[in-house]
Amino acid sequence: METLITENITASEKAQLKIKELISQAGINTDYFLRVSVVGGGCSGLSYKLDFDNELKPADQVFETGDVKLVTDIKSMLYLINTELDYSDGLNGKGFVFRNPNASRTCGCGESFAV
Repeated sequence: METLITENITASEKAQLKIKELISQAGINTDYFLRVSVVGGGCSGLSYKLDFDNELKPADQVFETGDVKLVTDIKSMLYLINTELDYSDGLNGKGFVFRNPNASRTCGCGESFAV
């Protein structure tokens, strides 16, 4: 029996609301999406990068979660498989949080990781 593996990137309800709020505050139209990427750097070796973009590249991977579109390049996708983007507004600080099952360790600030 075959097992179907779903590889995707999702955003929690809180993250979706914050993304829509930021798009509205920036005054950009709804053709924009959130580009999620992984770049070298940070105290653990790899860092997450978020940008608004409206141009798809040929090898981009597109994921729709709710009514928010998340896009990543194929190289970053290797690090982001099954990651959930969340938003925290608790006492420990505000900001986007990545729940990445592929990260073997993260730094204290949560902005960089290693696999």
